[in-house]
Formats: sequence, structure tokens, C-alpha cells
Amino acid sequence: MKTLEIFSGAGGLAKGLELSGFKHAAFVEFNKHACDSLAENFDPERVFFGDIKNFDLDSLEQIDVVAGGPPCQPFSLGGKHQANQDSRDMFPYAIRAIERLAPKAFVFENVKGLLRQSFADYFDYIILRLSYPDFAMADSSNWEQHLHELRHISQSAYTQKKYAVTFKLMNAADYGVPQTRERVVIVGIRTDLGVSWTFPPATHSEDRLLWDMYITGAYWERHNIPTALRPVLKGALKDKITRLSNRYGLFEPELLPWQTIRDALYDVPDPTSNHGIIDHIFRAGARTYSGHTGSHFDWPSKTIKAGGHGVPGGENMIRFNDGSVRYFTAFEAKRIQTFPDDFVIKGAWGEAMRQIGNAVPVLLAEKIGAELANKIVR
Repeated sequence: MKTLEIFSGAGGLAKGLELSGFKHAAFVEFNKHACDSLAENFDPERVFFGDIKNFDLDSLEQIDVVAGGPPCQPFSLGGKHQANQDSRDMFPYAIRAIERLAPKAFVFENVKGLLRQSFADYFDYIILRLSYPDFAMADSSNWEQHLHELRHISQSAYTQKKYAVTFKLMNAADYGVPQTRERVVIVGIRTDLGVSWTFPPATHSEDRLLWDMYITGAYWERHNIPTALRPVLKGALKDKITRLSNRYGLFEPELLPWQTIRDALYDVPDPTSNHGIIDHIFRAGARTYSGHTGSHFDWPSKTIKAGGHGVPGGENMIRFNDGSVRYFTAFEAKRIQTFPDDFVIKGAWGEAMRQIGNAVPVLLAEKIGAELANKIVR
């Protein structure tokens, strides 16, 4: 099964799909550092460095899956919120790839802001365009007029390729990623294949992590944390644990516990030690202030963001139980995003963090890929 990776970034989605059995025919990426990362971890001859507008789709043969993360700035909560009016909106080019290549399926990932009510019409337009990729816009139309036409398309009259498109807001923590990262995942499967898509079920839960921390103590025992150093239940948390205990009674929550930063970094040496890990370098200067508190060591990380020092919530810092903070190293951030340890991210720390923060968590991509392969491999 061959894939075309568009807006590839450093290759988190690509690596996950590879681990689930897919082979990559080509990568299309505009950022030079990300292309360098792709070339280090995949076949460099398949990496196209440049604008997707200039990539020759006709050079490819039998692409089964088109996958990627169209730039999210037009929809990001931290962006200018201009959606289709933003020149960085690349969804039209994602749709063009579907129209030209007619893959069996596609997978696109984007930020939670895509579901903002103010973008509802344009998001509906994206879904309908992906559903009916051959129903092109007339030269005299704008997207609003085209949306009206798509909403009233005659099923009997439309005889070209069609995709059953579904989307879901997925929290990566629910799938074993040590990070509370919410992203919209859009999956489409060509209707002539006669298969239906369901997103993989969650495997991990916050309830189970709290259960293991505060009811059985299994979490602390696993990490050899003595009772004296465990957090004390009080206030709202104490009330929450009481409700949790009442809800489950003698039966523990069925799913696995959310993974924490401590879980992810249990065997990683202190970055100031003599460890020999190239991308595990201590960076000084981390500090806290109002609204910039970092990610608690004994909880899933906040969403790793595409930035270095200036991310708004201090998401790229670890906050330890004594109140001290430091920046994640690039190696640690890779662990949080579930990249393999030997996956190479090119560029200095700030650029590496940008690539890592933009990536789809590899484990989440692998689980989506495994489900997809199960549906379309025939």
C-alpha cells in the first residue's frame, strides 16, 4: 500500500503509517529543515522540497492513501482566524491531490480550531469537497456559491468518485501518548470499496491514571516513589477521587492509565549528565509566571507546541514536584510525541521543537494507520 505524504513536516504521521505497514511513494514539504529531517529518516530521493503547487502529481502511480497535515495557522486558536482568506490555507491543494490521484483513502490532521463555530461553513465546505472531489467549482463561482451547490448535489446525477468522509476530535492521551493533545482527524474512504470507517477506540483514560495514583497507589509503586513524597489529596482533587471511587466501586476502570511525562522519560538520563545523546542538551533560562507554568512531571504533557521559549502556557517546559522547571530537550520532546529515539530531527533546538510540535504523534498515527490498513488492504 503506497502513500503520498503532503505537508509532511518532520514525518510523525508518515512514521506512524510506516509502522502500520504503509510504504511512502513521495513526501511534499515546503520547510527546508523539515525536508532535511525527512531525508534522514526516509528515502531522501522521495522527498520533494518545495511548494505543493509545483509538485507533479502525475509523476506518481497507484497511490492508495494521501495523508498529511495542511497548515493549521488559518484555523489555530493562536492564529489570525482567517480560514479560507488566509494564503496559508492549503486544503484546496489537498483536495486537488484527491481529485487527481483517486486514492482508496485519505487521512488529514489539523488543529482543534478547525471546529470553531465561526469556521463552520468553511469546514462543511472542506468535508463536502473531499466527499465529491470531482464536483469542481465553476469559473464564475466563489466558495460560498460552490458550498450551496455541494449541499444540494443530486446523488443520482453525480456519478464520479465519492468518498465517505468522517472526522473526530481526538485526544492523543486517550491512545497512549503522554500528552493531552487534541487534534481533528479527517478520514475518507472511496465509496466503491464498500467498507465503512470507524475511528480506533480509546485505549487509555484519565480515570485509570487517577485510580492508580490515589486509590491503589500503583503508579507511585511502579516508579518507586515513597509515600512521603507522594502528593497529598486535598480540596477539589480529594472530592474528585471520592466521586471516582464511588463510580467504580470495587471494579477498576477498564482502560489503561494515561501516560505521564515520568512514564515517558523513566529511563532518560539528566540532560546535564555525561550521557552521549546528541539531541538531549540542557537549555537554561526556563522560568514560570502567570499562565506560563509548564507541564507537570506526573501528568501527561500539555500539547507540545511549534515554538521554543515563547509558547503561551509554558508547554515546552517540565514542571517538577518541587516547583522547579526546565525546558524539554529535543530528545525528551520526541519521546512525548512518541517518535522512536533514533528518529533524527534536524536543526537547532528552537527549529527542532517547531518540527516536533507540528508533528502528529507517531503512536496515534500508527493506530489510525493500523485501522485503515485493516479496512482497505484487500
